[in-house]
Amino acid sequence: MKQLAQYQDGRLELQEVPEPSLMPGGILVRTTCSVISPGTERMKVEQAKMSLLEKARARPDQVRKVLDTARTLGWKAAAEKVRNRLESPTPLGYSAAGVVVAVDALNTRFRVGDRVACGGAECAHHAEVIAVPDLLAAKVPEGVEDWQAAYTTLAAIAMQGVRQAQTQIGERVLVIGQGLVGLLTTKLLQIAGARVMAVDLNAARLEIAKQMGAERVASSNVENAVREWTSGMGVDAVLLCVGGKSAEVAAQAVACLRDRGTLVIVGMHEASLEWKTAFQKDITVRYSRSYGPGRYDTSYEWGGVDYPAGYVRWTENRNFEACLELMRSGRLDLKPVTTRKVAFGEVIQVYERLDDEIGVIIEYCSSGFSRSLDRVAVSSAVHPDRLKAGLQNSVATLDVIGAGNFVRTMLLPHVKGKIALGTVVNGTGLSARHVKEKFGFAKAATDFAEATSEAVIIGTRHDLHASLVLKALKAGKQVFVEKPLCLTEAELAEIDAAMAETSGSLMVGFNRRFAPATVEMKKWLDAAPGAKMMSYHVCAGVVAADHWYADPAQGGRIIGEACHMLDFACFMLGKPVRVSAQKTGTDSVSAQVEFVDGSTFQLLYSAEGDSAFPKESIRVFANGLVAECENFMRLTVWKNRKAKVSKHASKGHAEEMTAWLGFLKEGKPHPLPDAQARQGMRLTFAVLEATRSSQSVEL
Repeated sequence: MKQLAQYQDGRLELQEVPEPSLMPGGILVRTTCSVISPGTERMKVEQAKMSLLEKARARPDQVRKVLDTARTLGWKAAAEKVRNRLESPTPLGYSAAGVVVAVDALNTRFRVGDRVACGGAECAHHAEVIAVPDLLAAKVPEGVEDWQAAYTTLAAIAMQGVRQAQTQIGERVLVIGQGLVGLLTTKLLQIAGARVMAVDLNAARLEIAKQMGAERVASSNVENAVREWTSGMGVDAVLLCVGGKSAEVAAQAVACLRDRGTLVIVGMHEASLEWKTAFQKDITVRYSRSYGPGRYDTSYEWGGVDYPAGYVRWTENRNFEACLELMRSGRLDLKPVTTRKVAFGEVIQVYERLDDEIGVIIEYCSSGFSRSLDRVAVSSAVHPDRLKAGLQNSVATLDVIGAGNFVRTMLLPHVKGKIALGTVVNGTGLSARHVKEKFGFAKAATDFAEATSEAVIIGTRHDLHASLVLKALKAGKQVFVEKPLCLTEAELAEIDAAMAETSGSLMVGFNRRFAPATVEMKKWLDAAPGAKMMSYHVCAGVVAADHWYADPAQGGRIIGEACHMLDFACFMLGKPVRVSAQKTGTDSVSAQVEFVDGSTFQLLYSAEGDSAFPKESIRVFANGLVAECENFMRLTVWKNRKAKVSKHASKGHAEEMTAWLGFLKEGKPHPLPDAQARQGMRLTFAVLEATRSSQSVEL
């Protein structure tokens, strides 16, 4: 299929990419129409054309992340991460309509053949086929054409802004900005019984605003116009539908409000309010978050957990349905805002003159969907008979399932050119194709059933690790899975059972074992007789609430990251026998572990602290020596009243890949046998059990 891709140098391409696969509870849609949102998409295109310095100025938060990466992994790794980001294409589009061609077994709302409106910058792209979760789609009623339904997401943005304004019949409302969302807002306010004044600098758009229901329009002297229109009282509400940052626009909005009026910020506008005026008027300021309640909530959008109507009447999905009903009844007329319809194959040229457009409909032909319905209408499980493989003398090809930025930055550069790369499987066809081209894979896919090589790297999100490992082991594959191996003890038991029967093998990505600093430190400690005392401090920092790591379904950061440190302790100190632990908040834990030889290990994993502090610091006391390691880049060993310092540049990713390839290609011993990797995971689960029970746990 074809999909529109944008690069960070501003290039736009129509690329041939693999078709997406069904997600749990979701649907697969053959796109018939999508809408270009000129404001949002023009901003993305313009940002892409910025120089690196301009990008840095525009996104200081991303600069801080790069600096943090440099501190923990070194400048080379940080530069590689930035390079991967800049090289990776990104999708455009978030409002589309089409026909359902496949339905996951967990979905009960849709049937093959249903016409649906779809939303979400994560899925409703300008592409011939899209994979959409349940609650980001709504059925299109009879009487609504596909090109109209394609506006649903954009109309829902406007509708949520109107709901936030809480206007009543007869109230006067000012809408500043008559772009696509502003014009839709004007119309919805008029439908709701409000009287609307529309403001824009573009005279042509003000003419369209009149067609959309504006009672008054203004391009200048707005405060005077409002004063005359309201007999000096001021408007009841202002909806700010402009992007960018301007103190003048916000000041104008406040000046036009009546006493105790409401300001709703609908667009991506960074408002700066003058305190005295806003305070004296006692105004209410609200930000309208996209399509409505549920937006950016992963359990709602991707987990399919709806909010009860008794508690949340208008979710984003119910806003979708309300917009479609207004289209069906004819009250929401979209013809005035539709300035162009263009074939998908000719869409790139439209982006060169978006300033002249309002609503652009992209029309797709039906030939873009090639796979059969019989194949996609079932869950994309791996069929063992398609994965006949086994380790004989050496492995010929390697597949990768899940090639996000971590895998592209930390793993694939160390296998490229050293083994034939078969199929790369990613969640979207666009990203799969990019990785295929960048690293030289033979094939790109979105269905992991198409990964048929003898060996596989699994780098997906954590909740998929165990199921993919089990399928791969049952097929006799040689498996490398990023940590964590699994999320529960039950999954660990299933993997143990699979390991007893498979002809394959399993390696977990505990890279810290392989770091040069670790290897050197272990030599020192092995030469020191007796028990050791080790402390490992992790200043992990806060994870944003919308980051996938914060999703409970992904297991949390203790399983997801602290397992690294606990495995490191097992590697350095041997077999753990007892653990006690205390949890502070969601992501912070203090654990104390005893080992069979009397050694002790203390882990302080904290989501608090300051990012300027080293992320990982280790201190070990042994017979006649003290060792201290910072971020695996600097190791200091004190012995015989002298300090020996060594510097290193790797956290072990390159070394673990080299060791695993040696096993696959050269017949060398397995670098991390399952029993050792299992020990670190078992200790991780014991730490969690100790936090829950407030008692020591025996291993």
